[in-house]
Amino acid sequence: MAQKTTKNSPDFSKYIKWFWLTIFGGTLIVILVFLLASWGVFGALPSFEELENPEHNLATEVISMDGKTLGKYAYENRTPVKYKDLPQNLIEALVATEDERFYEHSGIDIKASVRAVVMMGKDGGGSTITQQLAKLLFHGEGSKNIIQRIGQKIKEYVIAIQLERQYTKQEILTMYLNKYDFLNLAVGIRSASRIYFGKEPIDLTVPESAMLIGMLKNASYYNPLRREELVKNRRNVVLYQMNRNEFITDKQKDSLQQTDLNLNINREGHSDGYATYFREYLRDFMKTWIKENPKPDGTEYNLHRDGLKIYVTIDSRMQKYAEEAVKEHMSNLQRVFFKEQAKNKTAPFYDIDQQQIDVTIDQSMKRSNRWIRMKSNGASEDEIRASFNEKTNMRIFSWKGEIDTIMSPKDSILYYKHILRAGLLSIEPQTGYVKAWVGGIDYKHFQFDAVKQQKRQVGSTFKPFVYASAINQLKLSPCLKLPNIPYTIRKEKYDMPEDWTPKNSDSKYGGELTLKQALAGSVNVITANLIDKVHPKTVVDLARSAGIKSDIPEVPAIALGTVDLSLYEMLGAYATFANKGLQIEPMMILKIEDKNGTVLEQFIPTSKEVLSEESAYVVINLLEGVTQSGSGIRLRGKWGSYPDNVVTGYPYEFTNPIAGKTGTTQNQSDGWFMGMVPNLASGVWVGGEDRATHFKRITQGQGATMALPIWALYYKKMYADPTLTISTGEFERPEDLSIDVDCGKTGSESVEQIEVDPEF
Repeated sequence: MAQKTTKNSPDFSKYIKWFWLTIFGGTLIVILVFLLASWGVFGALPSFEELENPEHNLATEVISMDGKTLGKYAYENRTPVKYKDLPQNLIEALVATEDERFYEHSGIDIKASVRAVVMMGKDGGGSTITQQLAKLLFHGEGSKNIIQRIGQKIKEYVIAIQLERQYTKQEILTMYLNKYDFLNLAVGIRSASRIYFGKEPIDLTVPESAMLIGMLKNASYYNPLRREELVKNRRNVVLYQMNRNEFITDKQKDSLQQTDLNLNINREGHSDGYATYFREYLRDFMKTWIKENPKPDGTEYNLHRDGLKIYVTIDSRMQKYAEEAVKEHMSNLQRVFFKEQAKNKTAPFYDIDQQQIDVTIDQSMKRSNRWIRMKSNGASEDEIRASFNEKTNMRIFSWKGEIDTIMSPKDSILYYKHILRAGLLSIEPQTGYVKAWVGGIDYKHFQFDAVKQQKRQVGSTFKPFVYASAINQLKLSPCLKLPNIPYTIRKEKYDMPEDWTPKNSDSKYGGELTLKQALAGSVNVITANLIDKVHPKTVVDLARSAGIKSDIPEVPAIALGTVDLSLYEMLGAYATFANKGLQIEPMMILKIEDKNGTVLEQFIPTSKEVLSEESAYVVINLLEGVTQSGSGIRLRGKWGSYPDNVVTGYPYEFTNPIAGKTGTTQNQSDGWFMGMVPNLASGVWVGGEDRATHFKRITQGQGATMALPIWALYYKKMYADPTLTISTGEFERPEDLSIDVDCGKTGSESVEQIEVDPEF
């Protein structure tokens, strides 16, 4: 017989009832809360369209001809990558550290969430990678208000579930890594990989991946540029987690934890990286292009948010060598200039008095950002001027790195007037492709572009256009001899105010010179003779046809390069000679794509015939004489018949054919060198910001000393790179050449003695 329950026996039924009511009630409440959240009661949730296309600020990327990223235009510096571009060790580090059960849950890890609540977050958070992505995509930093944060957390749960329904696990991992801000302009894993380690994500090593994943906990706190030891410790935690999840062995963990971070910082700000001046030119070009090429819906592309890809003709290797060559020579040239200016009472100026110096400084003050800003804020002119005399902390440029100092803004203007500037441009003559563009010595401190924006007097580099006009019109031979005597052009002939009788720069006259000798020695009287034979208009027409768009007066004096032209114009025209007389408009952009890879525009070069192939080859032959025996002979590393008391050699020792021309303007204000091999033309300009800033003597101030060494260093670096194919061969000779170019010994005799300073 069953025993009856006594009065004293405990009755658990009501507890069991309340237990299940609590469980079911709590579950219903949770379900209700999630339903209310999904209905938008706690604030709007992203729509289906937003989940399918989460808003991204995608950087526009500038991609070189050899496939390297030169720079970006960005609201946030982020260029997304695909899952296939991520190394497996990065994925393993992420899952092991942030969400061990990532592949098992559907957006919410109940076990981790319960643990986080019970342990009050002391044993790690409960957020899955999917929840962290939801937070990044749709509300960013969590609220400090506990009530609002609970609401945000609930929304994260709902969005995480929706994300898991819409995307694969691989897509979620990729989106998360593409979205996270790793600081220091490194938004997304690709930018982080490039900025911290100088490589693409796919090339990251295990410890490098571990460091970046470690930053996900709090990038501001674990900032490699500020707390390297702390970041290393955090990286080692990630390596421990990878070992715990059996992604790496005990031996690997122990070994990798002993390694340094080995950072390779490559900043990607607008003033950082290579081709900064070119990228600024490209930015201006894109402003116009965007206005003229709207999206299919009629709206304009946003250069900083729409993820365009601009494929350009620049070669990253050549650009790097060009910038290195400029830095190497200009740092040395600046040292010599400072040494000279220490003895100059009006440093860094010559040829102007104190009143003119004051005017020059005053004009610079009025162009400065300080003046413009203070004026726009309502400051009086007296207040503005007073501020320029107040000493302040500032960071100034030097070739040894930026210097922190105290000086007045006015003194800083005078300091920067001492700094010599430079520009370099390279063009492939056969295609018009611009391969390297160095607009200055340092974009952060000197933003005026010496390639396209600046126009300076070109000096003797203009003479080849005079010779080309005479050869093309009169079929003159380089072997033709003309008298080296003063030549006068009468004022009546060209409606000039007075007769024009130019002088040779060395004041030496007598005998006869071949055209090849005359151009090699940059003999003024023979150039004047030639322009008189063909008329200045003929020379101007040829120069314009070759691509020079600036105004050139039709007067005889242009024969000596009195006109102001840009390096861009000059080199584009010179490239015509190397391209058999065919002018191709310099080309910088190959194509523009949208973020999906759809080609928005493809660019093609435009060309026209300027000279006959025969005439172009004869001009090249003349220009080869400049580097064989004239002002460009130092490229050969020898001085031929020059006296022993002159510097006897340069380290360049080029033996291949080079067509070139130096140029030196009045008072040595500008130094030029234009040099070409069959498949690459390059031009260099060097000078001060003001024409009164220059070397006192032609020894240091001539183009052969100021500009030619940059060209030489640049080509030396390129020839040493086996991945480049810069020509070392002969310029192609026309089969039916009717003009005699084989002048024998007389065509290559030295006609000019150049004094060279031992400093160089």
